[in-house]
Amino acid sequence: MTKPHWERALDELLATSDFSGAIRIDDGAGTTVTAARGMADRAAEIPSTPDTRFAIASGTKGVTALVVVSLVADGVLSLETTARSLLGSDLPFVDDSVSIGHLLAHRSGIGDYLDEEAMESAIDYVMPVPVHRLDSAESYLLVLDGHPQSFLPGERFAYNNGGYVVLALLAERAAGVPYAELVRDRVTVPAGMVDTSFVRSDEIPGDVAKGYLGTTGLRTNVLHLPVLGVGDGGLTTSVADVRRLWEAMYEGRIVPPEWVTTMTSPSGDFPAGKRRYGLGFWLASDGPAVELEGADAGISFRSRYDPATGASWTVVSNTTDGAWPVARAVAALMADRS
Repeated sequence: MTKPHWERALDELLATSDFSGAIRIDDGAGTTVTAARGMADRAAEIPSTPDTRFAIASGTKGVTALVVVSLVADGVLSLETTARSLLGSDLPFVDDSVSIGHLLAHRSGIGDYLDEEAMESAIDYVMPVPVHRLDSAESYLLVLDGHPQSFLPGERFAYNNGGYVVLALLAERAAGVPYAELVRDRVTVPAGMVDTSFVRSDEIPGDVAKGYLGTTGLRTNVLHLPVLGVGDGGLTTSVADVRRLWEAMYEGRIVPPEWVTTMTSPSGDFPAGKRRYGLGFWLASDGPAVELEGADAGISFRSRYDPATGASWTVVSNTTDGAWPVARAVAALMADRS
């Protein structure tokens, strides 16, 4: 059988690329294409495969949002629940009116412990405490504290990593269950995501790719990131599991369909022609497509799902910038596929 034009074009792209990572494309009509290139572990010479698990950095935020909204749907929280009601005297700089809804929509205005706009490079050493100390939601109080409010809650959109760590902490306190267990019980198990979990960076299993700062060399990102991620990053997953997440989400197996609609609708005003943001998910500048994206030292990830057609694509790399040129090419191929 002759391959579709877009599949042949993908083969040609990867043949001339130094991409390290995995790709999955589902055309919405029953055709699935997977590919992998590069090394998951350069020192041990373990190649990447379509089944390799990769870190997805801020792609984790969509999962955190689903956890929190599932608690809202169950009546444990509401979008109007204030952070202060669960923080008590912790994080005194957080405005008393900051709500769950503000945090989900990146409209809280809280000071960010990891301000990406202030970073010169993704491979800067940015943690103000030894990374091994950041191993639980509660431990992140060490880095979340001491950052003054940047603007009044609800005033505008400003992407905020710390807000999603706070969400994980609030979810944990409200439910009385550790955050990683909430992710497992409320997202990965209902979605059938068998390859997704939080992994300590100093205990990387053999099926998880190490993150590399550059396209060559053996230097990994182990000193650049918390030893264990929480709400804003840290999940490892496979490209197959990302597809399972999209399917489960839109089938209402994680949160009710009306909440999926809320999460994938613009959470405020955004400039014309620019991507918008819902609750935990990026939205295309026009049309119904929804995206997850993650970028950090040794990690680059983007996935897009079109609920109108059921088509999706995922590109993930274990290098700092490796996913971006391939993701742009895949997006173009999917837009022009025949």
